[in-house]
Amino acid sequence: MENEKPVFLTQDGYNRLQEELNFLRNKRRPEVAERIRQAKEFGDINENAEYDDAKNEQGFVEGRILLLEKLLRNATIIDEHHSAGVVDVGSTVKVHDEYGDEAFTIVGSTEAEPSKGRISMESPVGKALIGKRVGDDVQVTTPSGVTRMLIIEVR
Repeated sequence: MENEKPVFLTQDGYNRLQEELNFLRNKRRPEVAERIRQAKEFGDINENAEYDDAKNEQGFVEGRILLLEKLLRNATIIDEHHSAGVVDVGSTVKVHDEYGDEAFTIVGSTEAEPSKGRISMESPVGKALIGKRVGDDVQVTTPSGVTRMLIIEVR
């Protein structure tokens, strides 16, 4: 197997992916197999929309299972107990910028949800903040230009 890059996850993120994998393996996979079995009973599978739909769903479920297995196999759990005051993966950082105060949690790319304040460590803002401390003035180059942020809290 080729060298696969690590997938950084919080313990909560790892647990959510594991739950999804268990659900797909133990519930969805058997349900889809049953749909395929029932669709075959309708006769000619060459002109059977139910069979085609079930096979497509099976492909999606199996693909998702493979992806989750790979993510979990390569998972590196983020140590959420890091140096006080230093931004790291797993930190929640409160910054002040031209738009006011904003808080981000730095996570691995798999768990990133910017709309929920969870930004990837690989994003421009994530990269710029990692390793910085409270009081640091950080410049972030984004597609819309350069933004300055003052770090006011790290948890």
